Amino acid sequence: MIRPRRSVLYMPGSNARALEKARALAADALILDLEDAVAPDAKELARRQVCDAVAARGFGKREVIVRINALATPWGEADLAAAVAAKPDAILLPKVSTLADLHAAEERLVRLHADAAIRLWAMIETPLAVLNVAALAGAGGRLAAFVMGTNDLIKELRGRHMVDRANLHAALGLSVAAARAHGLAVIDGVYNDIQDGDGFSASCAQARGFGFDGKTLIHPSQVEPCNRSFAPSPEEVEDARKILAAFDLPENRGKGAIKLDGRMVELLHAEIARRTVALADAIAAMI
Repeated sequence: MIRPRRSVLYMPGSNARALEKARALAADALILDLEDAVAPDAKELARRQVCDAVAARGFGKREVIVRINALATPWGEADLAAAVAAKPDAILLPKVSTLADLHAAEERLVRLHADAAIRLWAMIETPLAVLNVAALAGAGGRLAAFVMGTNDLIKELRGRHMVDRANLHAALGLSVAAARAHGLAVIDGVYNDIQDGDGFSASCAQARGFGFDGKTLIHPSQVEPCNRSFAPSPEEVEDARKILAAFDLPENRGKGAIKLDGRMVELLHAEIARRTVALADAIAAMI
């Protein structure tokens, strides 16, 4: 099943007003954050507010994910137990670097009798995670998505932020390849300059070119341009429907390639077209 994840907006769990506002935003998914966006002295308040908000089920068709603190921190175990009780769509694990990190979370979910529908998402934000990304993607179990933590990754690499992100191309490409090889969703990292609309649009276009499903966001103003960037255009959808209709003609059934509007179209193009139409239909169903 295709689920739109064009715009995945972080919302700080300690900000009750932001959590309330999130119910009306057009983001495809919300990450209600207990980790980086929350100061240590506000962790317990954030946990309570986020889990109450999730349990209230007021976010409509948006996918709701809770990012907990790492299990090794003073807050991680309590975060996980509270999130399991609230039953979000997924729980996002930070600082995942090895299979042992995923297995530890899976074991705790079993002990907590977590609802089978709750998925795990994993942050890819350490050099070791990048080196292990193929193994992580093949972990199975509840794992459903990777989220790139590009700010943390730059810090851990002791690198610098570059406009073209050339220093992250290897990490981004490997993460997308690993996710696709194992049927996972994969979401790009954030763009830090909220005021730079042109830069943000370029970053979205680059991420789509890499094959990402969408992008994590840090401000509601980024939602609309992000949705537009990761959605197929009307022209793409129209062309996809024409390709599918052409392959469905009796004279073309069973063929590996056909001629359409003066060009050769192969079955691989029909597969791409089928996904394009399915994504467009899924986006329309979100409204």
